[in-house]
Amino acid sequence: MFCNLNSGSGLKKLEEYFQNQNITGSYMVNSPSFHHNVQRHIYGIKKRPLEVKNRPLHSQAFLPNRAHDIDTSLEEESQEEISKATLLWRAIKLPIYSVALVPLTVGSAAAFLQTGLFMANRYFVLLASSILIIAWLNLSNDVYDFDTGADKNKKESVVNMVGSRTGTIVAAYSLLALGFLGLTQASIEAGDMRSMLLLASATTCGYIYQCPPFRLSYQGLGEPLCFAAFGPFATTAFYLLQSHGSIYSLPLNGIILSASLLVGFTTTLILFCSHFHQVEGDMAVGKMSPLVRIGTKSGFGVVRVAITTLYSLVFALGLSKTLPLTCTILCALTFPLGKLVVSYVEEYHNDKVKIFMAKYYCVRLHSLFGAALSAGLVAARMFNVTFNPRPIFC
Repeated sequence: MFCNLNSGSGLKKLEEYFQNQNITGSYMVNSPSFHHNVQRHIYGIKKRPLEVKNRPLHSQAFLPNRAHDIDTSLEEESQEEISKATLLWRAIKLPIYSVALVPLTVGSAAAFLQTGLFMANRYFVLLASSILIIAWLNLSNDVYDFDTGADKNKKESVVNMVGSRTGTIVAAYSLLALGFLGLTQASIEAGDMRSMLLLASATTCGYIYQCPPFRLSYQGLGEPLCFAAFGPFATTAFYLLQSHGSIYSLPLNGIILSASLLVGFTTTLILFCSHFHQVEGDMAVGKMSPLVRIGTKSGFGVVRVAITTLYSLVFALGLSKTLPLTCTILCALTFPLGKLVVSYVEEYHNDKVKIFMAKYYCVRLHSLFGAALSAGLVAARMFNVTFNPRPIFC
């Protein structure tokens, strides 16, 4: 009801109030000056909010800016606490070690399809050796990126955490020596020098990718090297290492070559998506990664084409009977995760904070796709799926 009163009705009520109270000097109520003063008072009340709104900018900005400063400091403190809690996890890069597990598992599954045999002891020796090689890649990459300044502001860099470049590089090459020793021992035991040559080629790709004087990753050649190292070289080598040269030797056929191409594809996608949040830093130190060259928007287009090509290859290889039908069916079940990678990159390719998670979505896709491919190869053998691949090289 108060909101419906106008200025005229207010004056009338005020007059009645004074009259009922028998205030002496009631002539003042009826005087023109009284009406003028009351109207000025009432209208003044209505004008006060406008006066507050029209205050100078500096007087209005003080409290909001102060609140913004408090919110910002709290947010920075929260981010610092989160980064401390996850710093070690990011430095270890545990999910990335799936790139050691998947080629070995797919190669062993392809060998099982051929022979029905699985050498568990050799599998675990190769797994441990591969993990040591990947650890060398991660540590040496941190060292050489520290040298160029690419990791200057990277809190999870091992060099920044440990505070010793020398200690990190010594540890890296010690791991490389131990890992390569294990691979060599397995190759000698298998009696297949083809595998040794392939593993040496894969390791060489890792070296020229990041180590001086080559550092081909700075020329935007990291992705082709990654594809070759983890796909045709490593996956095929692990396939050959599940044989025994003195008893039987596995042929190189369409199964292992097509499976290795798929593994190389998903591994390379991880590396490509790891560049999205580093574009500015890479550009500052002259690291011409693919995303520095083409930009993040075009990078999203590459991811979309890559996922489409991956699943198109799976169906094409299945229809041509290069891979067993079980592989096609099980790999197709991972398509929702592939679609998730595409939608996530599409939404956040310009957000350098959130896009950081894109590579981990790719790791999930790589792991799940590799598991599906391996399971399809094993299932084809166990369920006696008729499949007679043609050897390409004996």
